[in-house]
This record gives sequence, C-alpha cells and structure tokens, in this order.
Amino acid sequence: MAPRKNKELASWEVDADKPKPEGETRVRRAYCVKDLVTQPAPGIDTVHDVLLYAARTHGNKKAFAARDVERVISEEKEVTKVVGGKETKQKKTWNYFKLKPFDWISYEEALATVKDISSGLREFGMGGEGETFFNIYGSTSRNWMLVAQACAYAAVPICTAYDSLGPDGLAHSLNETEVRSMFTNADLLGTLDKIIAKCPSVKLVVYDGKAEGDVVSHLEKTREGLKVMHLDEIIKVGKEKPKEAVKATRDDVYCCMYTSGSTGTPKGVLLTHGNVVSAIGSVWTLLYEYLTTEDTYLAFLPLAHILEFVVEMSFVFAGLPVGYGRVKTLTDASVRECKGDIAELRPSILVGVPAVWELIRKGILGKVDSSGGLKKAVFNWALSAKQTAHQYHIPGLAGLTDAIVFNQVRQQTGGRLKIVFNGGGAVSKSTQQFLGTALVMMIQGYGLTETTAMATILNPGWYQTGVVGGPVPAAEIKLLDAPEAGYFSTNDPPQGEILVRGPAIFKGYYKRPDLDKEAFTSDGWFRTGDVGQWNKDGTLSIIDRLKNLVKLSGGEYIAVEYLESIYKSCPLVANGAIVANGEHSQPMMVVVAHPQNLPVFAKKNGLGDGEDLEALCEDEAVVDAALKELNSVGKKQGLKGMELLESIVLTADEWTPESGFLTAAQKLQRKVIEKTYEDRIKAVYK
Repeated sequence: MAPRKNKELASWEVDADKPKPEGETRVRRAYCVKDLVTQPAPGIDTVHDVLLYAARTHGNKKAFAARDVERVISEEKEVTKVVGGKETKQKKTWNYFKLKPFDWISYEEALATVKDISSGLREFGMGGEGETFFNIYGSTSRNWMLVAQACAYAAVPICTAYDSLGPDGLAHSLNETEVRSMFTNADLLGTLDKIIAKCPSVKLVVYDGKAEGDVVSHLEKTREGLKVMHLDEIIKVGKEKPKEAVKATRDDVYCCMYTSGSTGTPKGVLLTHGNVVSAIGSVWTLLYEYLTTEDTYLAFLPLAHILEFVVEMSFVFAGLPVGYGRVKTLTDASVRECKGDIAELRPSILVGVPAVWELIRKGILGKVDSSGGLKKAVFNWALSAKQTAHQYHIPGLAGLTDAIVFNQVRQQTGGRLKIVFNGGGAVSKSTQQFLGTALVMMIQGYGLTETTAMATILNPGWYQTGVVGGPVPAAEIKLLDAPEAGYFSTNDPPQGEILVRGPAIFKGYYKRPDLDKEAFTSDGWFRTGDVGQWNKDGTLSIIDRLKNLVKLSGGEYIAVEYLESIYKSCPLVANGAIVANGEHSQPMMVVVAHPQNLPVFAKKNGLGDGEDLEALCEDEAVVDAALKELNSVGKKQGLKGMELLESIVLTADEWTPESGFLTAAQKLQRKVIEKTYEDRIKAVYK
C-alpha cells in the first residue's frame, strides 16, 4: 500500500486555508496523492491496454483458471419432519458436484485467445456499422472475462446482464441497448429462447458449455438469419482469419452496466475506458504492497457487477493468478470426491459482499455450537482473549489463541488467506470483528456502479470497524447538508450527503438525460444519496441512506439498512428486511430463519426437537424467543429503544434473485417482500 507517513490522516482537505463553504464540508482527497489518479501506469488508457501490459510484464505466469464439473452425484437422505405434531420420516435427494482440478492459462495465452475470440466475432459481424453494445449474459467464469477482453480488443463496448436475470429483465437489457451480438452459457439458452422473438436486433448468439436437447436448433429457427454458435467455433475461425486490434480512446464508453434495480427498472450506467483504468489506478496506488504475483485470488462474485470486474482487472494489472469458482461449490459442503473451490485454490485474497461474510460467520458458529460444550467454551475464550490482546496490545496472547483455535478455522479456507475485502454494502461491526479475529483482517470499501465501484477504501494502516476508509486516489469527496434528516456539515463530527467527483465517475445514464440532471450538480459532483460522516482520522463512515430513512410516530428517523446490517448478524437470521412507518414507535422485521441455527436454538430452549423449519417459524413461542434474541443483539450493539424491534415475522422461504426477493447483486426487493408478507406483517404490526 502507499506508505503512511508520520501517522497522517487518511485524507486531506483541499483549500484548507480558505473559509469552509456554506452548507457543505471542504473537499477531501486521499492521503497519498495531490492530484487525482487517472491510470495505474503511463500509457494505460483503455481496458485492452491493461491486458497488453499484463502479457508484456507477467508473460507466462499463471493468469486465469477454470474448473469444470466432472459429474453430478445424487444422494438420498432420510430427514425427520414434524407434521401435525407427529414426527414423520421422509426421503429427500441432494445433488453434489465432483469437480476437476483448476486448469490454468498464462497471460500470454490469455492475450492470444482474446485475439482469436475477437477476430472470430468480427468475422461474424461484431463491430460492424451500426454496432451498439455486445451483451454478456452469463455466470462469472474465465470465458466471461476473455470475451469481455475480446470486445475491448475490437473497441466494441459491452453491456452486462446477471445470470440470474429473468426473461423480462433480459429482454429489457437486450432491446434498450439494441444488441446485435451476445455471449451466454449453455444452461441459460433456455431463458434466452423464451424472449429471443421479442429481441429483433439480436443476430448472433455465442455460448459456451454443453447445450442440452434441441435448444440450439430451436433458437436458430426463431427467425431467418439468427446464428447460434459455440465459442470454440468462434475461436477456430479467429485463428484462421486473425485481425488487428482496434484502438479505443479513454473517453470511449467501454460498458453499459445495469444497476441492480431494487426500485423500478434497472438503469444503464455508462462507464468509459478512462473510468475503469482510473479505478484500477486507485486500487494499485493504495494497495500495491498487498498485490504480488505470489498471491492468488478466487473469483466468484458476479462479473456483471462493476465491483468484481474492477477488482479482477486490478489483479490482472498486478499479475495475480485469478481462479474462477462458483458460489455453489465454494466450500466442501456441496462437493464430493474433491475439495471445494476455496480449499482447492487456497486463495490469499477474497472479495465478498455482506451476505457472503454473514454466511461464513454463521457457518463457523454453527460448527462451534455442534462441537460440544467444551470446544465451544474454548472457542469463545479464545475469541474474547484475542480481542482483548489487540485492544490492550498484550504480546503473545493472540499467537497463542491462533495456535490453539483459529489456525484450524483458517484451514477451512486453505490456510493462505491474508486479507478479505467487503464491498457492495455495509457489513455489521460484529461480523467484521468476528471474522477479523477468527479468520483474517477484513477491510471495507464504498462505491457505486456510478463511481466504477470506487469511492473509498479502508487502507489497513487505518484499520478499524464501522468505517469504509478514505477517498480513493481517483476521487474527491465532500458532504452536503441534509437538513430534514438533521445531518449538517457543522455537526461534530461533520455529516451530510456524500458527493463524489473525479475521473472514475460515470459518463451518465443510458438514454436517461432526466436522471443525469438529478444525479449531477451543475459543477459535476455526483450525488450518491448516501449519508456519510467524516471521522477525526480522515476516514469516512456510512451512517444512512436518504431514501431509506423512515420517520417513526415520535418524529425520530431510523436508518433501515443500518438496522438490517446489525440484526442480520444474529445467528438465527439468514436474511431479513426491516419494515417501519409513521404509525409505530418502533420497526418490525421479516426474518428468514437460518435453516440450521434456528432448530438448534429452539431445541436448546426447550421449544421443540423437530427439524421442520416451517413449523418452527409458525410457533408463537419460537417467534417470541427469536424476537428477544434479536433485540438482545441490537442492545449489545448500542441500538436505542426506538431502533429495537416491536415484532417479527419468521419465514422459512429462501430469498434469492430467482425467487424475486433479491436483486442480482443480493440487495433486497423491498416492495416484493412487503407485498408477499403483507397479511403476516399486518397481523403482528397493526
């Protein structure tokens, strides 16, 4: 990382010698730069420049690894359910995966394959007259990245679609951007088949993997002139008919990346080559000491999300080996006759979103709870002792707890992890502290699609919980008064809406000049809608979101997302959504019960021995006990009386993008949730 000198602050004030502007804070920039960063190294102005640099600098070193499924293994198990108060035994089938080892290609090989893909695509019409965007609709994989790089090689912009996107959302993204060519996975061809007739601009569909049945021929018959080709065919043609690169400029649009769309239709965010390389420059300037060719990164977040794309591109520049895993096969729990992706790859760096970290934390706690009273007591002692050792700088104690307890926990992630990074939303302080003690240091960042995922990063030199770090080197930040909510630049510490400006800020929304006017001030500042607080060490904390502030009956405002981050840290909660309105003095919460931890909790408290999660969720005694447990977590984390829960609804439903309860970026679809549970909410929150 960029060295910290003489305990300097994480950021510095521009024009500190001038009077503070009315209604806002002074502008702040990263501690390690005077001028904003626009590139990671001289001569790198486009996405393709990054790959050229990597191939030239890192050559035959490991670049990208794929891991194929060898076969699916089905196992039948007998489970006990309580139906009508009686225990019954039922058989259920689970599918597990046997995976092949990771298969690596070098940076030189990656560049050669990119050239072949790009040449083949251009032979079949990509990049011709009238080209708008090349659509990538697929799961995170090596081929996803190689196809994206092939588009950069031809100076063709991409637009992205999450692999969890349903037919309507996919049709919207293809039609609004008037896509002519696209890439997808074989298992998504069925979804594409449902809407391709409504997307007349699409002329070429390229896919990877093995297509089932007659889906390919059925797609081709949709209309005359529609080509459906395997990626291997494209590569073969590209080798036979190679084409030179087409040079883009840093001001050219590289991608139209759709926001998650938690409210209303997703918005297409236009990001230029310059935005992307500026964001890469930020990561490199801040964290170059942490990014070495000896490190390894496991990629599993959606590449259709700008956070994952920028992270991977930063690691390409740094020359890190990037292995591609799947959310379903990350741990040993979902595989047979092989190791899960984490244990197999043994990464030193992981990047995740709050839902991933909560899952890992609850997985660790679940194993501890089921290991017996003595082991649980030893674990809890070690957790408390290590936190005390860090707080009071007691030498030797942290090493002792690691040797006795935590090194075993780390072996579950391969034993090489040195840092994990949280983005995409705020993780609770308790989860950050827990994983930082039991696993490895977790640092946070803050950004939006509109800021190319980069606004702040917590440099480990200023490590603490509850903050998202200082401004990244490619952005400057100020806070604007939000009078209605009581956030002022004159508060101590200063608070207000976060405004960001700099070379990593997006060009505008696709075909939405009306939204551009709302999003930008007249002098080019992007209004995030998030509320921040400048801390005394120059770091920023996210304390609210203007759209998610709810006024209670007593006139006080509560921050919905902040409360959710705390209550989701409770082991009984797999997910959840806060509901509040002006008729109540406290909020309530719809809680997705943790399928393992709630039954254990119920049994421990004498509230049933069955494994029937649905029955437990409807048991009033279990609901009351769970409410007390949640409020106990809230009190321990300093919540006030008006922030504690008045009531809860427990549900065994699984919230996923496919079920419609979450966006593709794992954010809550609040309107869907409130509508689905409307009757149950009214019953307990009258």
